[in-house]
Amino acid sequence: MPNVRNIFICRNCGHNSPKWMGKCPGCGEWDTFIEEAVEKPGSRPYEWQGNANKSKPGKRPKRLDEIQQGDLQRFETPDPELNRVLGGGIVPGSLVLIGGEPGIGKSTLMLQVALQMKGKKILYVSGEESEQQIRMRAERISDVNPDFYIFTETATARIFNHAAKLNPAILIIDSIQTMHSALIDSTPGTVSQIRECTGELQRFAKETGTPVFIIGHITKEGIIAGPKLLEHMVDTVLQFEGDRNHQYRIIRTMKNRFGSTAELGIYEMLGSGLRIISNPSELLIQEREESVAGIAIAATIEGLRPMLIEVQALVTRAVYGTPQRSSTGFDSRRLHMLLAVLEKQSGFKFGTQDVFLNIAGGLKVNDPAIDLAIIMALLSSFEDTAIPMLSTYTGEIGLSGEIRQVNRITQRVAEADKLGFEKIFIPKTQLKNLDKSILNIEIIGVERVDEIYKKIF
Repeated sequence: MPNVRNIFICRNCGHNSPKWMGKCPGCGEWDTFIEEAVEKPGSRPYEWQGNANKSKPGKRPKRLDEIQQGDLQRFETPDPELNRVLGGGIVPGSLVLIGGEPGIGKSTLMLQVALQMKGKKILYVSGEESEQQIRMRAERISDVNPDFYIFTETATARIFNHAAKLNPAILIIDSIQTMHSALIDSTPGTVSQIRECTGELQRFAKETGTPVFIIGHITKEGIIAGPKLLEHMVDTVLQFEGDRNHQYRIIRTMKNRFGSTAELGIYEMLGSGLRIISNPSELLIQEREESVAGIAIAATIEGLRPMLIEVQALVTRAVYGTPQRSSTGFDSRRLHMLLAVLEKQSGFKFGTQDVFLNIAGGLKVNDPAIDLAIIMALLSSFEDTAIPMLSTYTGEIGLSGEIRQVNRITQRVAEADKLGFEKIFIPKTQLKNLDKSILNIEIIGVERVDEIYKKIF
């Protein structure tokens, strides 16, 4: 009997079925099944370095108390933003997936980091570009690294063969959609090929202790292409975001087994590569000679980094009947909730107004502490009255109109003080947690939306 058979695999979650189905029973998505030819298990042994099916001598199951604790021996890269999102550096034997839109700068980031790591062997495997193309790009963004090796190949067997001889400190795969395993009889980029190649890279990373970075494409829906199992197999998932029409790029942690998932790094895309933004607050706040209605400054936290961001709101009378509600960089459902609080608890008639909200700089913010700044921007545009330029706001809004406590208030206040702001409005219950003697900024505590409206307007 033949060793190859055809099955149908869901592109979204990896669920397989012997026949085509309209709706996936695994994830509930419609029209996601594709037909692929796969090899029966056990038809060929898996080999890349000796016989992987043989157990290693001396390995046995251990009790929990027999395992010795030890710190993760990370090593840092020359890029502090990448170190931050990785949780403090690269963990040996880790598998890191970097996803993003085409042309956003994924390959540029990894090439730039690899060229700066002088003294460590780096193997850069490319299945999309030629050696000459990579050499031209490398000379444009950085000096040539004598320990940087380029290998243009898509077959995983040959990649592992050369990696075992070279013994690199880091292996970079660009990209996983171009890799091909001889164990799977299908074209590169299919669900089964991506899953098998990632599995082989995972085994290589764990057995040799070599950290592996995988570059992946994303779909039109904005998720990483391939089965959802791909994100479960790797240790860390980094999302590279940004608008190609603007120069700022954001790398965000979506999953991290060795650190926090709330970190982000900010870069500026230049002709010579990516420039690290060490103080993003200065870039996210537009300097103006005079105050403008509808603008408020929020003190937020992204991971361990305090930042001040500019919130822009436009409130205007609805012309076409049903009022519009549009938000960029902020959850639209939370915007509806804040508008309902203003209308129900404070009496502002937003039901007849179009509302547009924007977080400047292209950031996507999920911190509930920016609720107070959004309320102030909305009220400023509604009243067509500018609020003081050197005032900033932080606080979560409850359904009854109260201003609730936020985490890490000391870092937020200190960031506003460092950037020269004169006033910061915070929840009144957190005044006792601050040492005002060491700060030059005026700290004002407020309890309700009505109270801060009277103080400002």
